[in-house]
Amino acid sequence: MRVGSLNLAVKRLATSLPMWHAEIDAERWCSLAAELAVADGRLVSLWGSDAAASTGGARVSAAYALPDGLLWVDLALGAATTYPDVAGHFPCAARMQRATADLLGLRAEGASDHRPWLDHGVWREAQPLRRSREGLADGKTTGHSDYEFVQVEGDGVHEIPVGPVHAGIIEPGHFRFSIVGEKVLRLEERLGYAHKGIERRFTELSPLDAHRLAGRVSGDSTVAFAWAYCMALESALGIVVPARAQWLRALMLERERVANHLGDLGAIGNDAALAFGLAQFSRLREDWQRESMLSFGHRLMMDAIVPGGTACDLDSAAIVRTHALCERVKLQVRTLRTIYDEHAGLQDRLIGTGRVTPELARRLGLTGLAGRSSGQASDLRSDHTWAPYDGLRVVKATSNQGDVAARVAVRFDEVIESLRLICTLATTLPAGAVRVDLAPPAGGARGAGWVEGWRGEVFVALELQAGAIARCHCHDPSWQNWPLLEHAVIGNIVPDFPLINKSFNLSYSGQDL
Repeated sequence: MRVGSLNLAVKRLATSLPMWHAEIDAERWCSLAAELAVADGRLVSLWGSDAAASTGGARVSAAYALPDGLLWVDLALGAATTYPDVAGHFPCAARMQRATADLLGLRAEGASDHRPWLDHGVWREAQPLRRSREGLADGKTTGHSDYEFVQVEGDGVHEIPVGPVHAGIIEPGHFRFSIVGEKVLRLEERLGYAHKGIERRFTELSPLDAHRLAGRVSGDSTVAFAWAYCMALESALGIVVPARAQWLRALMLERERVANHLGDLGAIGNDAALAFGLAQFSRLREDWQRESMLSFGHRLMMDAIVPGGTACDLDSAAIVRTHALCERVKLQVRTLRTIYDEHAGLQDRLIGTGRVTPELARRLGLTGLAGRSSGQASDLRSDHTWAPYDGLRVVKATSNQGDVAARVAVRFDEVIESLRLICTLATTLPAGAVRVDLAPPAGGARGAGWVEGWRGEVFVALELQAGAIARCHCHDPSWQNWPLLEHAVIGNIVPDFPLINKSFNLSYSGQDL
């Protein structure tokens, strides 16, 4: 594969999406990042592995999105604990590199920010993903509980700390506002409070059982993560999933997208003082999730995607109910969109609020729904030819406005499109089995999963050794998008932050792992 002036020796992974793997040296690690940044490539994820997960010692890995597909590259570090910084080319890498330092002690040389990210100083073990504890002190880590927030100075500037405990039933996160009057000059986030040790827990599970853990990385994206994990495992084992299972997986993914968009549209209306919107969309979402329970055995469709296919099938009665519910939801969503669009008070709160320009979105790597609302038109469902989306002609919902109003409009468009896709998938379900049996893996292999979740692209990198999981890295698009929220709020007033935050609706759990 040629990337710019680089000719890389790559190996195609056995999966329906175009993905490749390559091992590179430090010089090409830097050159690749530089060339892809110029060529509008995107950094999907960056992570590290310890000596026990690789024959060449510790290593750092990165996954890049190219026009032709995804490229996963490994940089072997041997006995070294540093690697070249790529945040100068891809700013979204900064927090991923800090997390890698916390989890493994592998540090980005030349990086401008070495503050801990996931490690809040209360872990029982330092660098918990390191298999070898040699040279590491027992007990708690450094105890660095006082996080060094960037200070903003000037006449009339003061700080407002918010969280990590919030007034609502939401996940923990700290937000430090620097303001003059009510106008926000700077926002800095401190996350990591929901760290659960998921990546280490993967190594303690059987590869055939770990899909259940993947589906719990971020509960609102359980279908996307479970599918990405199963895709990675099936890729590693060279398993072809039955066509009917692929259709059912896509149908569930679109159901998950609709459920989350309905919830967000109501919550955004409520944050702008339109409680009517919350009531109506909450009612629709409840109907939607009850049908998910009837059809797939769980309101969120948790554990419905399993290695080799799906855990359940749709009978003719469920297909009839699906068509009827989609038609009913479509009519009501269109009516509610008219109400939202014609409500002057609501539009006054949405238009121009929390804007991220297309140029800033491109430079900082905004992705997924938020990215498509700011002119970044990437969507795996239509960017590549893979079943079953290759026959569905998915229409991307995009906008160049980049404000809360644009993120609302894209949600409305995606709901209507997903309803169409669900009906088409239900109508065209191929005959046949919904699952093939997988034998427990015996040797070593690697595989990757890449799925367009409702929030954006979900990525899973899986490595097997001697039939066990040596490393499983899960990536949520919130890693890319949290830093953009800090930019989106600048120049807005403090009371608009909940509205802007909800318009992104990023996952704390998905990036804390």
